[in-house]
Amino acid sequence: MGKRVPDDMRQSAGEHGKHKQSEPPGIAKGKIGSADNPLLNAGGQQLYHGKLGAAMKEPQHGKRQGQGEDDETEEGVAKASLRSHAEEVFEIRRHGPDDDGRDDESGLAERQRGGRVRESKRHGAIIEEKSPRSQHDGLFFPPVSRRKMSSRSPHRCYRFLAVLPLLALISLRLSWDGREAFAAAEAAPGSPAFSDYRSESPGHWHSITTVDLPLPYATPSASAYAQVIKRPAKAWPQAPPGFSVQLYATGLENPRLLRAAPNGDVFLAESQAGRIKVLRGIDQKGQVLKVETFATGLDKPFGIAFYPPGPEPEWVYVANTGSVVRFPYRNGDLKARGPVEKLCDLPGTGFLRGGGHWTRDIAFSLDGRIMYVSVGSRSNDDDPDTHPGEENRADILQFNPNGGSQRIFAWGIRNPVGIAVHPSSGELWVSVNERDQLGDNLVPDYITHVERNGFYGWPWFYMGGVQDPRQKGKHPELKDWVITPDVLLQPHNASLEMMFYQGKQFPRSYRGDIFAAQHGSWNRAERTGYEVIRIPMNGGTRAENGYEDFLTGFVTPEGAVWGRPVGVAEAADGSLLVSDDASGVIWRVSSDGREHRETGGQQDKGAEEESAPETLKP
Repeated sequence: MGKRVPDDMRQSAGEHGKHKQSEPPGIAKGKIGSADNPLLNAGGQQLYHGKLGAAMKEPQHGKRQGQGEDDETEEGVAKASLRSHAEEVFEIRRHGPDDDGRDDESGLAERQRGGRVRESKRHGAIIEEKSPRSQHDGLFFPPVSRRKMSSRSPHRCYRFLAVLPLLALISLRLSWDGREAFAAAEAAPGSPAFSDYRSESPGHWHSITTVDLPLPYATPSASAYAQVIKRPAKAWPQAPPGFSVQLYATGLENPRLLRAAPNGDVFLAESQAGRIKVLRGIDQKGQVLKVETFATGLDKPFGIAFYPPGPEPEWVYVANTGSVVRFPYRNGDLKARGPVEKLCDLPGTGFLRGGGHWTRDIAFSLDGRIMYVSVGSRSNDDDPDTHPGEENRADILQFNPNGGSQRIFAWGIRNPVGIAVHPSSGELWVSVNERDQLGDNLVPDYITHVERNGFYGWPWFYMGGVQDPRQKGKHPELKDWVITPDVLLQPHNASLEMMFYQGKQFPRSYRGDIFAAQHGSWNRAERTGYEVIRIPMNGGTRAENGYEDFLTGFVTPEGAVWGRPVGVAEAADGSLLVSDDASGVIWRVSSDGREHRETGGQQDKGAEEESAPETLKP
């Protein structure tokens, strides 16, 4: 089930930069792949989802894994796991001079015949992997030339004895390195990089790198679904100093994605009800002035976009779970001015539990020529080679604005729930739910810019070239092509909608930063997520690898969940709107515009329960 990628989307090896070290093995140039991009064949067809060609195909013996059930469920090329590194350390052999004082080329060649030998970049040494023809190797005694020491050359024995003390020191050092590596691997599950709701507070900084990742199955796979309760009387979202939180709208049914129209109206997807609503205005108490139903009869709508980009759109595009549709629109419309028009079909349907990830987001390139649509996987980690239901899933697809010319823009992205185009660079960014059932601290969710034709690992690899143990040995030729994301989040956070803040109400340092809703975990013993995070962009087009808690407090100290953020959007006055599908409300975060160094939450003292607007009617 190959996927068409035209010539103008081909990407040279140089464009991969740090993501590619060498051309994947087993590729016959001109037959499968090319020197420019081994992931494309000569006809421009992407070798994807197992259709990698006979020269690269290996027998697949994958067993179907459990279904994915998330709620929408640098360091160069990826590093191996710490335990694998520790095991490699014990196989390192350093070479002394041979009998004639030259490099032991003959000994190396002999070992290559008896067992695989490769360089270790980490140690600048030789890693020798044992095979039946190299059983002579000892753990701490490096191999020497196998030529017999005759009585006619006694000096050879003396030379060997002279280097024994040095070899003993090297062996001790390697032994110590190995113990340290094993100790690091054992300590990784409790790394301070990982946290849960108990440590979330506005302004708290988090940074996770690939070296923080534990081994798979370091902890059992948990099942801790949120049992949502009614918001306690004194519970309120907490924001940093200088910010206040108001209850903007209530009485909503499953409020999901939010997207601001050019005129300042905010469109809302009520996915389960199959509706799109429009929210207009803000009163003196920070509450909505008017709510209208724009369209009904939709199929689990989520993504919303306005076309063409700019101040005068003519269409509202909506991404249903199985199609993209559009409505004629002019600024200020509170109801669709014409009938719905279907543009294209999308793969898959259903609310998880067999139907797979159901949300579809939509965005346009700055010039309006490309329509991006995100599609999540059908499963947690099924191998697409043997599961045809994964065709064209775990991808970001691209179309023309009329729904034609479908292509793969990027792939191996398990569940790309939210997408957004950077307002100045034009690069596409994505908020991703990664896979489950490998332990509490695997695999991190992430937010990253997306490279054209980029491969992000699912289901065979994660976080660069780390092999998923459930897909062991499959597609080694793809390992060096796996892209490590820009910002790693807490595993199982369920990162949903993201946006770039362009308003002027928040302090200047916030301008251009990313805000993203974290719906909250189920596959973790201690809850994580249930917040809105901020990713500083520092006025540029790339994020530093880290994020801070921005809006927290949706979980009680006892661990009960009363709120779950889904959507984020910028209101006309520059305040931040956050949809909460657990409480059926939209929150508004406003700012005094001043920079504050202190951290800690702040509740709007004037925003009490009795001041909330009456239940809104459809």
